[in-house]
Amino acid sequence: MTSEQITEQQLAELENNSQPTASEKLENSLKNIYCVSGLGADDRVFQQLEFEGYQPVHIRWVEPEPRESIADYAKRLTAQIKSEKPILIGLSFGGLIAIEIAKQIEVEKVILVSSAKNKREIPLYFRLFRWFPVHRLIPLKSLLRFVYWLAYWFFSLETVDEQKLLRAILSDTDAHFLKWAVHRVVIWNNEEVPEHICHLHGTRDRVFPISFVNADWQIEKGGHLMIMNRASQISALISKVLDRVGSFEGC
Repeated sequence: MTSEQITEQQLAELENNSQPTASEKLENSLKNIYCVSGLGADDRVFQQLEFEGYQPVHIRWVEPEPRESIADYAKRLTAQIKSEKPILIGLSFGGLIAIEIAKQIEVEKVILVSSAKNKREIPLYFRLFRWFPVHRLIPLKSLLRFVYWLAYWFFSLETVDEQKLLRAILSDTDAHFLKWAVHRVVIWNNEEVPEHICHLHGTRDRVFPISFVNADWQIEKGGHLMIMNRASQISALISKVLDRVGSFEGC
């Protein structure tokens, strides 16, 4: 009898221990939304965003293969996507990757932030590097250490904390990946824009100027990293876009 009682107690404890916590239940009930960060960035740039009703899953950069195309690289990243018809958010270079993923698998929605949809939205000065590829000859990461002030201006940072975060992110960026990714932007020849794209862009973006871009939503005075310093506004727009997922309404 005693032996039987102990066994039942142990079984009950095992069952209790296997039950998910309230936070785990909530997390499991949320729909995944896959975030692809920008060139030289990581999931820290998304930390101010709010995804009500969604669970952000951050796509991790992997080491590029020698001479790997952006399409082949994007295909390898799809291994991290476990949802059917996923929702993607692509920031800057991550938007180009999100476009390439959406050309290979069926997606429910792609939200681009501070990015480009095709080669015509890549500024002329990027394309000039196709014929004068100095970016392949100079150590970009080492150069950045001496011109952080230029990066702060280029990315339209507004506070010391934003500057510190960008500096930390760039310091952690792999030099080989940085050079590979910059070259992929320079030679990107995409003509195909998949369906279900929604494009958010700042009017003061200095990396991909608004004059080159046909955006669905323009954020007044938003810079390239407005995802950090316009987070509440970007979150509200993303929420509005996600509310329309599955409906016949546009972006």
